[in-house]
This record gives sequence, structure tokens and C-alpha cells, in this order.
Amino acid sequence: MNSYWQLFLVPVIAAIASPAVAQTGPLERLMDYIEVDTTNPPGNETRGAEFFAAIFDAAGIDYETAESAPGRGNIWARLDGGDEPGVVLLHHMDVVPATASEWDTDPLRATIVDGVLYGRGALDTKSLGIMHLEAFLALNESGVALNRDVIFMATADEEAGGYFGAGWLIENRPEIFEDVGFVLNEGGRGNESGDQLSFSIEVAQKRPYWLRLTATDEPGHGSRPAPAYASARLVAALNRIYEAPFEPRVVAPVREMFARIADSVDPRWREALADIDTAIEDPEFLAEFHAAEPGLHALLRNTCSITMLTGSQKINVVSPTSMAEIDCRILPDQDAAEFIDEMRERIDDDQIEIEEIMLFSAAASSSDTGLYALLEDSIRRHYPGAGIAPGVTTGFTDSHFFRDIEIESYGYNPSVRTPAQASSAHGNNEGIGIETFERGVEIMIETVTRFVTE
Repeated sequence: MNSYWQLFLVPVIAAIASPAVAQTGPLERLMDYIEVDTTNPPGNETRGAEFFAAIFDAAGIDYETAESAPGRGNIWARLDGGDEPGVVLLHHMDVVPATASEWDTDPLRATIVDGVLYGRGALDTKSLGIMHLEAFLALNESGVALNRDVIFMATADEEAGGYFGAGWLIENRPEIFEDVGFVLNEGGRGNESGDQLSFSIEVAQKRPYWLRLTATDEPGHGSRPAPAYASARLVAALNRIYEAPFEPRVVAPVREMFARIADSVDPRWREALADIDTAIEDPEFLAEFHAAEPGLHALLRNTCSITMLTGSQKINVVSPTSMAEIDCRILPDQDAAEFIDEMRERIDDDQIEIEEIMLFSAAASSSDTGLYALLEDSIRRHYPGAGIAPGVTTGFTDSHFFRDIEIESYGYNPSVRTPAQASSAHGNNEGIGIETFERGVEIMIETVTRFVTE
């Protein structure tokens, strides 16, 4: 064992096994955490904050909490270190709703079946939160001198935009982040496809551009439909959006990501991903890629999903208004005004109003930092031969809040998901493999320790 590991990792590993930290192991903590109901809406993230507060109380760690609104709790704790820019270990406590009748297990109960832990939040993001917690506790228990402050932070509301969580803290408690230079958050992960393994470290994301379309026209009786009425106008407009996908194009971070993972994906996509600019000119490739890899395909164009529809409250009444909310995700460099102009051209109906619900900035993080290099090295140590690339994600995370104030933020999760597990986040039967979770805990402890002690 080299001198680095003797000086730094050994005391941290010893701390993991010490009585003060090991009375409850990472898996047990994750199971307990899953059973804390923080479904958003309404959130009730104060329950999650109380969960962590009890752990910090037992470990003798000081912490702070703040509610952005009743029940919308946030919690953070700090280990003081040297003068290097601090790092935040960030995850969100809220989870999306689950339809219990569609699950094989109770989504609000932690259930182990065939080596997989099921429960809402098992992937998004309670398992990552426990990985961060174990690294934080191990550092505290070890007493190793730190070169920078380390902040554990669990926030509210990410699933609805983060305005009661990370966004609120940045606006209302900016002093927390005065000496922070880095954030480790969700967004990156390991992906298993057959015998191929690839990892992404998220540095950028498509921008959520949530829109509300409201059609208006004369009301009437359902038995006497007019040539045009609000609901029909809306359906026609939505059909025009659905049937004409946006033009494909490749942005630089996606080009780099695809080129670097090309050798570690399904062999049928290797040639295409290695030269994605040429591949997108083939409509047949795009259709097949969309069907097989919708997450990767979505990185090649702007997208809109039709998710919410409302109209008349009575079957025989033609309503004067009809409304749809659509989840659009635009490429990182897309001009928002140009996108709205294109949407108006597609809708082609001056009796349909477009209202902006939410739009995030296009900020990204550099992959040319010491922390990013360390994250890549950490993955290579434990998964030799895996493809590793700076990643762009179709979903949004709270990282954009920190990028907006020039804090480098990386989506980093050293656990591995199968395709079925990856699709279960926000879906049915959300679960994480116990073996990969426990390995992820070990890698997270090692990675954070290296960054804050070397």
C-alpha cells in the first residue's frame, strides 16, 4: 500500500467500522430513508431533514436546517478544512409520486427481492444521499485534516424545479456558498448494457422549457359541435407538435460524449456514435435509435412530451377553453426565443396562447478541472475498461443553480444501473442493486477522501 493510502484512506476505512458510525450500516440507512415519505407534491421534506438531523445528533455533528415554506425543509452540515475551495455533497430529498397499484411492491416500503432494493427514491436520489452521508460521516470520524470545507446538503423540491430547495438556499442563505468551488450531485451514473459498461460524469444538461398551451373558442352543447372549438383546436396543435420531431443536430458536449462511449455500448451503435454527425442524416438510424435508446436519442434534438391535458368538466359541454402542459427540453445552446417562434409556427393558431412555466439557463461545467480528472480516475480504478465520458443529461438537476453562480458542478454516481433499473426512476418498481449500492458507497468514500485530503 502506497503512502497516500496509508495516510488517508486507512483511517477513513477504520472510521467506517468504528462503533460510532457503524451501528447502522449504509443499506439499513437507505432502507429507513426510503420509508420517509417525501413525495412531491406536497414534499414534506422536513421529515427527511429530521432523519438526517437524528444521525448528525448521534455523531455529534453540528448542522443547520431551514424551511423555505411549511414542511419544505433543507438541511446541511459542514466539516471545516483548509483554504481550498469547498465542496458540497448535494442530493434532493423529495421523490416523485408513485401509483402503488402499478408496483410489485409497496413504493413507500423498502423491499429487497433477489438482491435489488425497491422503493420510491431508491435511485432518485436517496441512494446517492446515503453515499454522500457515509463519506461525510467517515471523514468526521477519522479526524483526518481536510484541505477544504466539506458540506453535506439535502434539499427540497428538486422534482418540481428546486425553488423551495437549492434555489431558495442560494437566494436566501448565500453565505453557505461563499467559499464553495465544487458540487457533487446527481446526473451521472454507470450504465450496464449486456457485457458493456459505460459511465457518464454529467457536465451539462438539456434545458427544461415547460410550456402551457391554452386554446379558446366559443362554448356550446356537446350535441352540436361547431366547425372549430377549443378542445379540437388544441388537439390539432398538439398533433402537429407530436408528428413532426424537431430537426436533429449534434452539440459539442454530446459529440464528445458519444465518441468516448462508442466502444462500450451495444455493438450495433458503435459506428454511428463514433461519427454521430453523419449518422443523424439517416432517418432509419434515428428511428431505430429512438426506439432502442430513447435517452440517448433525446440528446440529438429538442423534444416536447405532451403530459397534461384539461378541457370540459362535463361530457356534454363544449368548454370555452382547453389547456395542455408540455414538457419541452431544448439543447444546451438553443436560443429560447427562437424555439418559441418555431413552436408558434408549428401550432399555427392565433387562438392558442403559449405561456412559459419554467426555463433554466444554459450553464455548463468544465471537464478540465482537478476534480473532474479525479472522478474519472476513481472510476478507472474500480471499473477498468469501462467507457467514461463527460455527459449531457436529458433531465434537469439542481446543478444549474450552482453553475449560474460559477460553481463547478458534476453529476457523479459510482453505482451501475441495468437498462430496466434506469427506466424505473420516475417509473414503476424503482430499484437499485444492493451490491452496486454498497460498492458505490465504498467508491464515494474513497473519491471524496482523496479530493479533500490530497
